[in-house]
Amino acid sequence: MKHLKHYTIIGIIFVTIMGTLAHFLYDWSGKNRVVGLFTPVNESVWEHMKLLFFPMLLYTLLMIFKFRKQYPCISSALCFGLSLGTLLIPVLFYAYTAVLGKNILILDVCTFILSIIIAFWLSYKLTLSCRLEPYTFLLCCLVGILFICFMLFTCHPPAAEIFEDPTHSQALNTYSSLTA
Repeated sequence: MKHLKHYTIIGIIFVTIMGTLAHFLYDWSGKNRVVGLFTPVNESVWEHMKLLFFPMLLYTLLMIFKFRKQYPCISSALCFGLSLGTLLIPVLFYAYTAVLGKNILILDVCTFILSIIIAFWLSYKLTLSCRLEPYTFLLCCLVGILFICFMLFTCHPPAAEIFEDPTHSQALNTYSSLTA
């Protein structure tokens, strides 16, 4: 259990650092389309969900590989935590902006970090309790669906607020305009 707790704390730090770096990676790569599939291509809420999803997916795969025999419920727990953490970003963002009427950068950063902490904390607790073990396949499918949605909606974002880039007056997706 001590090793699991240790790796959970490292995971929080890893995802925080990698997600923060990922925020800038698309521009640093010269707007590389492949990089854009895994990192934000604009300032939309949807694209910012990638900051948690892909680093935590990578770390989740590492933890499952390392601990699957010792903790048979780790796959379901981490898939749940990954999905919840990713979905908490828009929930928390829209909740606080509804109250304040605007977004504030420090609260955006706090939303990101809080989502990571909750995702890993619940993953840790659920790994030990095995409550979600019967739902492993469903939770893994949910992660797969989120993955596919990130690939699809990066290239072809639907006309919805969560996909709109507030830095562009016409809310055009940078990635879509590059591939057109």
